Amino acid sequence: DIGSSDVVTFDHGYIAVDELCISLDLVLLKKEIAEFSGFAGLGRLSTAAQGFDDFVPVSFWTDCKFGVDIGSSDVVTRWKRNSASESIDGQTWNEIRAYMSSGRVLNGLKHARLSEQSVLVKEGVRPRPKILEDSFGRKHTYLRISLTERCYLRCLYCMPEEGIELSPSNELLTASEIERISRVFLSYGVDKIRLTGGEPLVRKDFDDIVQRLGTYKRDPRYNLKTIAITTNGITLRKKLKTLVDNGLSAVNISLDTLVPQKFELITRRRGHERVIEAIDACLDANFGPVKVNCVLMRGVNDDELLDFCRMTEHKDLDIRFIEYMPFDGNRWSDKKFVSYAEAMEKITAEFGALSKVVDDENDTSKHYKISGFAGRIGFITSMTSHFCGTCNRLRMTADGNLKVCLFGSSEVSLRDMLRDGATDDELGEVVEAAIYQKYYALGGNQDMYDIASRKNRPMITIGG
Repeated sequence: DIGSSDVVTFDHGYIAVDELCISLDLVLLKKEIAEFSGFAGLGRLSTAAQGFDDFVPVSFWTDCKFGVDIGSSDVVTRWKRNSASESIDGQTWNEIRAYMSSGRVLNGLKHARLSEQSVLVKEGVRPRPKILEDSFGRKHTYLRISLTERCYLRCLYCMPEEGIELSPSNELLTASEIERISRVFLSYGVDKIRLTGGEPLVRKDFDDIVQRLGTYKRDPRYNLKTIAITTNGITLRKKLKTLVDNGLSAVNISLDTLVPQKFELITRRRGHERVIEAIDACLDANFGPVKVNCVLMRGVNDDELLDFCRMTEHKDLDIRFIEYMPFDGNRWSDKKFVSYAEAMEKITAEFGALSKVVDDENDTSKHYKISGFAGRIGFITSMTSHFCGTCNRLRMTADGNLKVCLFGSSEVSLRDMLRDGATDDELGEVVEAAIYQKYYALGGNQDMYDIASRKNRPMITIGG
């Protein structure tokens, strides 16, 4: 029962009424639109093909917020992207008939005040009324994509001392494959994509990848709000402006020491000065707060805890202390482990009571401010106080495997499916099934000792 005020979208053989989808066995709309009558343009569409001969009433409202006078006999359609500043043209009868005859999409619009998003008609991908929800009701809106297993540095907690066997280049996702997989996730409501590695800036086509994803930020058919990167910062400063112009909107920089000599010990490479320059460049580009990730390790950098806090006194930095996590080859030991509680005790002893900052619903970090300081500090407490209950994150490895949990060993290859000719719908169905099997916490492990005893990838091949 389709009422005159319902929205009916004809999209390559599908009728969508609000969130209801009825398959028409890929029937393409033929025929012309019957005459429109009077107010509200109540019309009838013919779907005369494969037995669907009935006329369907559709309501086309006559006003919109862009100030364009749309008459009752006009139909508002769009098959090209337009910005909010552009007008909506009322299409003539002959144009509509030609458009329908081509088998393209017609979108019936319900609301008197049309948003930019509701005016646009998708081309090539059917909008999904679905979300990526697991069996615990967690909605997944954040995709982390590792672009490479390569890195300029060899950090102790990330890269095994003996190195790793790199995947052949033809096994890594190409830029076009990354774009397509991203689009599948975006069609399910993902609104944040983070590019990681290895070091993502190692890829020669990194600018192209960001530019490709940036087009979806500007496309109101999707809800992509944030394109972020996690980087060691070695080459970031000279590339920053181009990346921002292409759509980059958030940066996390890894820095585990403020002492240049110790930087070489932790990373087995030089480059401390360039990382500091990258942080300052991000501040100058108004990325505030600029997030700086620091993995705390006893006997390595825990003596610099208070110095890192002091970095937030005059700069809009978000210094995030990460509990040391076990991964293959990083020689994790609880003797090196510094807990959130221990770090907090040292910080409050020096600076007094901290002010708790209200965290976002899906934040991984517990944020605090030191009185009078411009920035803030945070703690990523994966080992002692996990945040799995609000997890909204998914990961794609550089070789195209979907990991629904950082600490879980189960993976599914979207790359292989894609290269075997899978459709977007087929990819989406596999993603949905994988997410529904996601464990509640820690990939099915009990604690950090359990994680350390299980087989998983090295961190550099998962994506930081």
